[in-house]
Amino acid sequence: MTDTPITRQPGEHWNDADGVHIEVRGLAPPAPFVQIIRLIESLPVASAIIVHHDRDPLPLYDELAQRGWSARRIEGDAGEFRLRLAKDF
Repeated sequence: MTDTPITRQPGEHWNDADGVHIEVRGLAPPAPFVQIIRLIESLPVASAIIVHHDRDPLPLYDELAQRGWSARRIEGDAGEFRLRLAKDF
């Protein structure tokens, strides 16, 4: 993990080589959950989603599973809980 500070605004999303990123750090619940689900629903093609969160989003996992998505933790910045979401095929 690095010590890179947050450079994106809460709720912002952007494309990168490894997928679509969404920054939800700093948002009060349930906003992170809502933002992530909206992003999943808005993608025309199931792309990997990289979630930048400040905690483990436990309520999100059941919702992802119901929609055919999985989540795994990946390395992120110091103090960050980063997830990679993928559509199960």
